[in-house]
Amino acid sequence: MYDVEKIRADFPILSREVNGKPLVYLDNGASAQKPKAVIDAVTTAYAEEYSNVHRGLHTLSNIATEKYEAVRGTVARFLGVSDESQIVLNSGTTEGINMVAYGWAMPRMEAGDEIVLSVMEHHANIVPWHFLRERQGVVLKWVDTEPDGSLDPQKVLDAIGPKTKLVAVTHLSNVLGTVVDVNTICKGARAQGVPVLVDGSQAAVHMPVNLDEMGCDFYVVTGHKLYGPSASGAAFVRKERYDEMRPFMGGGDMIREVHKDWISWNDPPMKFEAGTPGIVQAIGLGVALDYMMGVGMQAIAAHEADLGAYAQDRLGGLNWLNVQGHAPGKAAIFSFTMDGAAHPHDLSTILDKKGVAVRAGHHCANPLMDHIGLTATCRASLGMYNTRAEIDTLVEALELAHDLFG
Repeated sequence: MYDVEKIRADFPILSREVNGKPLVYLDNGASAQKPKAVIDAVTTAYAEEYSNVHRGLHTLSNIATEKYEAVRGTVARFLGVSDESQIVLNSGTTEGINMVAYGWAMPRMEAGDEIVLSVMEHHANIVPWHFLRERQGVVLKWVDTEPDGSLDPQKVLDAIGPKTKLVAVTHLSNVLGTVVDVNTICKGARAQGVPVLVDGSQAAVHMPVNLDEMGCDFYVVTGHKLYGPSASGAAFVRKERYDEMRPFMGGGDMIREVHKDWISWNDPPMKFEAGTPGIVQAIGLGVALDYMMGVGMQAIAAHEADLGAYAQDRLGGLNWLNVQGHAPGKAAIFSFTMDGAAHPHDLSTILDKKGVAVRAGHHCANPLMDHIGLTATCRASLGMYNTRAEIDTLVEALELAHDLFG
């Protein structure tokens, strides 16, 4: 049985008050809170075991190296990857996508080549491709969402043409909560010889992921959304893509030998992990993933599905609230605006006075905002520790805001 109160007890910050009210944290889509196990692991790593990793031969370096390298296997298990050498540890999704853009796409693309994107993409999965558009003349082809916020995988596949070199698509929209059928996209694109990058930043925290079955070429995740530390994350790179990639950054463990007139690279994944890594951040990420797997990803998904259905029902009862995105099976992410003069920033400020933390703005998704005709929304994004009672508090705070704005 899913014991949400036991889980909540593992997150120290959830016991605090904000503006004299119990904290209702509904900003998980931006960054999730951390369980005590992660906080303790980070504290111990700094207080008792800290050293640089790999080449040191002393005790502390060996401990740090062992714990750091173990994270690679933990990430592989979490993402359903049978070969952990396909996991590159990094600072998060942004670095992972830039690694693919600079290391794989840039040397392989020329003017007129195409990258297919959905209009739902987060800026992290847009800006690196704009670099290629500006600097190399690469063409970005956009696929729009359906009226309910869903993304038709066939329309993504239909956008692939003779000049398409990559499909880059989110697994789950951070604004609409839409779950994308990436398995169908990956299968169809691979049949046409086109690699697929999947942004798993939002999806991996909400549902089981199995990349061996999915068949993507690249998959990126970020630790701070996975109940882990900021500046932690990982990228899955299919082995055959390694051979097509040049190093993204230079220095540290990505080299084998350096001389005045020649240099040789380390083997992947080390070839793509330059400099001193985020040792403690990675250790914390590994503990966070172990924590989630201990609870069970199916159990987390079922709990959040229940919360999502309840929230959809409660928010749907507010006829002056406009919720964006109604795709079947959407995740528990709700972006909304209020009829009248209430700007999302004002609305979020009023909710904060009631202890309710939501996000307001364009959510780093300007193309999607343009597509749905808005400049900003409020967003309530739920996680494994949220409750129905917290949704009730959100609704009560929204009703108060509606009364204030008339």
